[in-house]
Amino acid sequence: MTARPDASPSGAEDAQMLTALVRLRGALQGATLPLDLPGVDEVRASHDEMVAQLEDYVIPRVMTIDAPLLAVVGGSTGAGKSTLVNSLVGRRVTEPGVLRPTTRSPVLVHHPDDGHWFGQDRLLPDLRRVEHTTNDPDALQLVASETVPQGLAILDAPDVDSVEERNRTLAAQLLAAADLWLFVTSAARYADQVPWGFLKQAADRSTAVAVVLDRTAPEAVQTVSTHLARMLASRGLKDSPLFVVHEGPVDAQGLLPAAHVQDVRGWLDSLAHDAGARAAVVKQTLDGAIRSITHHVHPVADAAAVQLETAATLRDEAERAYERAAADAVKATADGTLLRGEVLARWQEFVGTGELLKSLENRVGWLRDRVVNAVKGKPQQAERVTVAVESGLELLILEHAEQAAERAEAAWQQHAAGVGLLAQAGPDIGRASRDLRRRAERAVRDWQGDVLEMVKAEGADKRSTARFLAFGVNGLSVALMVVVFTHTAGLTGAEAGIAGGSAALGQKLLEAVFGDQAVRGLADRARTMLEERITGLFDTERARYTSLVDGLGLVPGSAEQLRQAARRVDDVRFAAAPRQG
Repeated sequence: MTARPDASPSGAEDAQMLTALVRLRGALQGATLPLDLPGVDEVRASHDEMVAQLEDYVIPRVMTIDAPLLAVVGGSTGAGKSTLVNSLVGRRVTEPGVLRPTTRSPVLVHHPDDGHWFGQDRLLPDLRRVEHTTNDPDALQLVASETVPQGLAILDAPDVDSVEERNRTLAAQLLAAADLWLFVTSAARYADQVPWGFLKQAADRSTAVAVVLDRTAPEAVQTVSTHLARMLASRGLKDSPLFVVHEGPVDAQGLLPAAHVQDVRGWLDSLAHDAGARAAVVKQTLDGAIRSITHHVHPVADAAAVQLETAATLRDEAERAYERAAADAVKATADGTLLRGEVLARWQEFVGTGELLKSLENRVGWLRDRVVNAVKGKPQQAERVTVAVESGLELLILEHAEQAAERAEAAWQQHAAGVGLLAQAGPDIGRASRDLRRRAERAVRDWQGDVLEMVKAEGADKRSTARFLAFGVNGLSVALMVVVFTHTAGLTGAEAGIAGGSAALGQKLLEAVFGDQAVRGLADRARTMLEERITGLFDTERARYTSLVDGLGLVPGSAEQLRQAARRVDDVRFAAAPRQG
């Protein structure tokens, strides 16, 4: 039984190659290079060229391997490309440029029966298809002509050395999408540097190339063609056909005499009519393009890995700066730092100093009377402590946030990539965010509200007792805050005696109402809630830096995925080579 065509080895190989190439394109698109690192511009250009060639030529060509051979006519300014194309077709299909630079759309001439091969979804998909003359460089003008044999299409491209960048970019894009380069030069321009840069790319990629020495005076043909042939050989293009188009009159249609282009036209016709020769040209260029892409993938993968490492370093430095600041801020809320200045003064006004502390050591009945007398009529003083606590906490948070921002900015300024990200963020990135004071105020007030609710809940069955009534919810809440602020007793010297004694008084007051075990639980819960709110504020501040890194769109593992995708393409190519040899 005869096997179906799509089950043939070559069909299976084409399907495997197409799958591998699509995955390679996806891996390239995932390996972004957004950070401004040394040498990255060159790698970005190589990356973009590979993606473009995969999309413009390699993948569409593998999908339509039987499509006509595309010969792109390219070359230097004034070399006569459009006149040559018109002369090969036998009628004016593309307009030669009178003024330089000439901006117009590329023109693709094909046999009428081959038009379906050049739809929007295939060759050069980014170029809009039109069937009329246009100056839009984003359009591809399609011209059907019976004089072009089936199996061949000729595309007139802009000048590779145009003074207009858009023309140069389009010329490079079109040449990268060609099965065959028909490179046109002249006796005056054949040694120019820019065209030879393109020809070097063709040699590196094993692209099929034919060179046309156009409209050359008879006396110069021998000398120029001999020198040009030597230049081609020395640059890896010794097997490229070299055609000479003699200088001659141009008729009213802008065509050269047919005899002057018959060698070029005859060679193109022979390719069009010889399926084997045409397939060999396509295979040479396609295989060379694929080989070149997989070869150039590895520097991109290396650069992608460096991008990920650098981004991780920047993130780590920002996180360390803010983790340190958050830890220092939390520590300062528990080591007695806050029981200084205004907070300590307002607390002492509320509870007194030694007299009330001494009273706590006496019998309960006497304590009740003394406590009631000591704090009776002091709700306003409790509120003053609350306000002082709020102000002290806010200031502490702001100071440490400023330090974190300064440290993170200084660390990033040591990296070129960090400097670029800082520039994107704006000048305020090195300071605490403008709304931090408002958010800190809200967080502190919310915490104070949490403490108040805890005291209410804990004292639900004690609200009628003398001790609870003596201090009230606000007074007991203030006492609990003071206990939280002296968790690690970090004060030293005379200040420690004053603040420590005052904190011990707060502890005694709470224990007198709730008992020592309940007070330990209340203090631990209040301290945990305060740490969570402070940590949350610093997490938000840190996100100003980490969001810059996250916004880069870097994908972990993208470098290795790219290498694996390139290896898979090479594996498919090598596996197919013996059967095709």
